Amino acid sequence: MEFSAKYLAVTVATATTIIMQSCGNINVAQLENVAKQASQITASQPAIPALTQDEAANGLKEALKQGVSAGVSALNTAGAFYQNPMRMIPLPPEVKNVEQKIRNNALLNAAIGKELDKAIEAMNRGAENAMVKASPIFVNAITSMSFADAMKILTGGNGAATSYLSNTTKSQLTTAFKPEVKQALDAVSITNYWKPIIATINKNKLLLGLSADINPDLEAYVTDLATSALFVEITQRENNLRSSLTNRNTDLLKKVFSYADSNSSNK
Repeated sequence: MEFSAKYLAVTVATATTIIMQSCGNINVAQLENVAKQASQITASQPAIPALTQDEAANGLKEALKQGVSAGVSALNTAGAFYQNPMRMIPLPPEVKNVEQKIRNNALLNAAIGKELDKAIEAMNRGAENAMVKASPIFVNAITSMSFADAMKILTGGNGAATSYLSNTTKSQLTTAFKPEVKQALDAVSITNYWKPIIATINKNKLLLGLSADINPDLEAYVTDLATSALFVEITQRENNLRSSLTNRNTDLLKKVFSYADSNSSNK
């Protein structure tokens, strides 16, 4: 049920009348003045149009499409991973664990130190290039979501949309990203750097404190971290939209997230 500002003002005036009557202290002039002031206040505040549930669901979908597009574009740029310490993909753990030993050893560092640097850059460039595959997968998931899902996401609070997208797209993203990551890594000649690294580490495994040869799945590793970084980016954009009024830059977004604020399950 919706209450208009005018109805509320009249209700306040009526309640005041009843209270004053019950106290035996009626002053008609004062009552008229209270009602007049209430009417003036509500008249100076234009009513916000009511938001239908269809508008709420469709507005959420449009907001998610815009947020996803912006998030993917931010990661699909040169340096988005490689030049950002918060996103940069490090060497796989099997190699990372012995990296410092390699760099501290003059002979090993001379043999593969530069290759380690080039491999790190290649992995991050590959992740940046792979992001182009993400947008259509996300857009399809958003477009296909049910009305009930949209309303649940809208009122679910921080991270609700990202959680939904993760549950419905992560498998597809991994499948789509992996060949793209491979292609991107091939394009930057990762094999030229990676094979000498692995060969040198395995040849010197005892010196490096390893008990067995290593052979990390580089494509799977980069794919996993690229996917995780994408969901972190989308989570931040979703939460910023929910928490910051300045990010609601259209009338529809203002209406939609005002509705979300009023009906959030986190309240």
